[in-house]
Amino acid sequence: MALAGAATTVQPSVNGRLAQKVGSLESAFVSFAVGTLALLVLVLLRNQGNLRALSQAVWWEWTGGLLGAFYVTALIVCIPRLGTTVGFAAAIAAQLVTGLLLDATGFFGFGAQAVTPSRLVGVALLFLGAWLVRG
Repeated sequence: MALAGAATTVQPSVNGRLAQKVGSLESAFVSFAVGTLALLVLVLLRNQGNLRALSQAVWWEWTGGLLGAFYVTALIVCIPRLGTTVGFAAAIAAQLVTGLLLDATGFFGFGAQAVTPSRLVGVALLFLGAWLVRG
């Protein structure tokens, strides 16, 4: 997860540079197209899983790509204006609040996790950190 976090921090800057040449939506499109091709190669090489089971998925299980496209596009637009630190501080703070809500409700069928005082303090401290890094 640490490597994934580092990669997602570098990605908006790379995409932002491309956006200066081709446009924001176009850069997001290229990002997803290259990622899709890379994943296609991995799927074909591994030959595991069952893509035929996609027909059994309910409609909202297909929306992950839309959410990802929104996230990547928002980063491409915001990071050059806000800076990487502020942009990610805001994103991470919002992710943690959403995570607390999802954990508390057991939404999406995952087991519910208690919202403890220490978890609330941790999220509050991250919001404080987001506010502090904005300068």
